[in-house]
Amino acid sequence: MEKLNSFKAYDIRGKVPSELNADLAYKIGRAFAKHVKASKVVVGFDIRKSSLEICEALINGLTDAGSNVVNIGLCGTEMIYFSTPYLNADGGIMITASHNPPEYNGMKFVKRDSVPVGYDSGLNLIEEMILKNDLGEISTKKGTVEKIDVMEAFINNLSKFYDPKKINPFKVVVNAGNGCAGLALDAIESKLPVKMIKIFNEPDSDFPNGVPNPLLIENRKPTIDAVLKNNAHLGVAWDGDYDRCFFFDEKGSFIEGYYIVGLLAKSILKKFPGERIVHDPRLVWNTLDVVEKGKGVAVESKSGHAFIKQKMREVNSIYGGEMSAHHYFRDNAYSDSGMIPFLLIMQLMSEENKTLSDLVEEMIATFPCSGEINSTIADPAGKIKEIEKLYADGKVEKVDGLSVEYDDWRFNLRMSNTEPIIRLNVESKGDVLLMEEKTKELLDTIRN
Repeated sequence: MEKLNSFKAYDIRGKVPSELNADLAYKIGRAFAKHVKASKVVVGFDIRKSSLEICEALINGLTDAGSNVVNIGLCGTEMIYFSTPYLNADGGIMITASHNPPEYNGMKFVKRDSVPVGYDSGLNLIEEMILKNDLGEISTKKGTVEKIDVMEAFINNLSKFYDPKKINPFKVVVNAGNGCAGLALDAIESKLPVKMIKIFNEPDSDFPNGVPNPLLIENRKPTIDAVLKNNAHLGVAWDGDYDRCFFFDEKGSFIEGYYIVGLLAKSILKKFPGERIVHDPRLVWNTLDVVEKGKGVAVESKSGHAFIKQKMREVNSIYGGEMSAHHYFRDNAYSDSGMIPFLLIMQLMSEENKTLSDLVEEMIATFPCSGEINSTIADPAGKIKEIEKLYADGKVEKVDGLSVEYDDWRFNLRMSNTEPIIRLNVESKGDVLLMEEKTKELLDTIRN
């Protein structure tokens, strides 16, 4: 079947206007309304230059199909996840390309109760409708458009996850990356006992300080510099649509998302022992250790938000975490949040009276990891088969890509959904040198 380049595994993302434009956005609106039989849809958008035009076309498509639209305006993705059940809507659409370069835009979709719509759970059908021009009749009664500001309700909803009285008066560097997070930080600031040192707080579609993607090493320096200059207790940086946040300790060190999963699991299990924690298969040993100590139950899921959310619903999990800095919460419509981890980590630091470096030091020493290393190669699938043969003496799992476990080290190898890239993660039990040796060994095989 013919394909639309902007339709990806979990969402829509492409260059504007060649892969995503007002015409396509209009058709997506019509098709989405038909697919979910939507009488009411929440729509919001990020700071990108193309977002407003795409949003208007999308809304026009939805209303032509007879759906009523609630436009919550400039927002973060998690505000769509919050607003869809909050406003009793049949679906929600966020216009964002998250951490992609400025020339990109995209859309993320949810159904009622913020159940995600990925390629295998509805986007494929929406694509098919568009390609076949099977968009249904234009409604005789055009839908209405209502603008609602949900920021106050969104901020108030966060209060069920943390207690401001249990947070110390920290000095915190917050870096919104000129995305949308600054609006939420301004709104929550008065409710927290902390001093925020704001950098790149103003939303700016030109991204004058680089694309808001703290996973890029070159984008971390401003946060590190601000932490050290201000002698701050903590640094936090967000991506463009702030559904992910990234942590820096008081020394300016970037903390791998893997260990943040462990800290959040620890924080939650302190309050709710026995609950289920969902995690991805890329790096696992630290999470398993934390969950066992917290008397919880660890459940493994394939990586990717649609899979994690589905698994969490299946097993009624209180929290799910991915090392890529996606953190999901049952009481947040099983959705990912960039604000809740920020609040929980500050509360954990306060309750244990420890710095962030103190909290993660033991984890890093006990289960050192490589972090995710990407390699661009011609035949990723063939390479994974080759490596599976080479390491056939280990315990092999294929929940997501290839995982191979030995007594004292393990690795996971996955292909990208969209590019000819292999992603490698290696960890060991307390042996940094072994982890580094095995990482080099695997990379030599992957890249040669």
